[in-house]
Amino acid sequence: MHKPALPQEGSDTFNDQVRIVLVETSHSGNIGAVARAMKNMGLGNLWLVNPASFPDEASYARSAGASDVLDRAQVVATLDEALADCVLVMGTSARGRKVPWPVIAPPQAAATAGEYSRQGRVALVFGRENHGLSNDELQRCHYHIHIPSNPDYSSLNLAMAVQVVCYELRMHYLRSLEEGEASPNLEAMVGPGDRGWDVPPAEVQEVEGFFGHLEQVLVDVDFHRRNNPRQLMTRLRRLFQRARLDQMEINILRGILTSVQKAAGTLPGSDKQKNTADEGQEKGHV
Repeated sequence: MHKPALPQEGSDTFNDQVRIVLVETSHSGNIGAVARAMKNMGLGNLWLVNPASFPDEASYARSAGASDVLDRAQVVATLDEALADCVLVMGTSARGRKVPWPVIAPPQAAATAGEYSRQGRVALVFGRENHGLSNDELQRCHYHIHIPSNPDYSSLNLAMAVQVVCYELRMHYLRSLEEGEASPNLEAMVGPGDRGWDVPPAEVQEVEGFFGHLEQVLVDVDFHRRNNPRQLMTRLRRLFQRARLDQMEINILRGILTSVQKAAGTLPGSDKQKNTADEGQEKGHV
């Protein structure tokens, strides 16, 4: 019994206009891994050309919750059947050809697939695990997709290659959403003020209050001398400004400083500070 399908985000990224075609896959577990890679990136239209074994338990086990992609998979006997109704075909290739063929990288392949998917069905073809697509099969393609992997170790397994291409398709899809409405999936969230950050950024007066408090504590513990400051506060200011503190972080830091003052007995109004002041008055040092 295979695992039940996990929920899909919604309709496929390209509404099934883009299909992933696997040619004569030897190991059914790789088909399941491909289904998982596709579903990760919002794709669900899988075609299998003469697979050695499918469906079977191994393919569903490797799909890890993408069993719905496998349930919908189209199994055909020839590549011609898989491509017959497509307006654009692109095949992955790692080898140079005697006769040069149009070659594009995955980002350009995704953009091209997105463009042509508005006109009709697009096929992205992946070959056998051991030797990829044949020359005849590659000649059926309008473009070859080359993944620029390490030339000293260039071989990708089938699911990895599919994942790379599907990721680029996903990114292209999300960027297209930004044309009408911003997509939170592509927005960076690196500090206060960015969408999704949980606390507003600290205001200037709050930050300046912290710097004043910090300097006083450093004086209290005899780490900093105002009459010989050197560059201590300048460098500390640069450090904390670079961090782009939010309001809660300011409160936490000031709470720490207050605790240091309590421990050192220098907190304004503390008993130890009063006693020290009284001693100073008796000795005429205040």
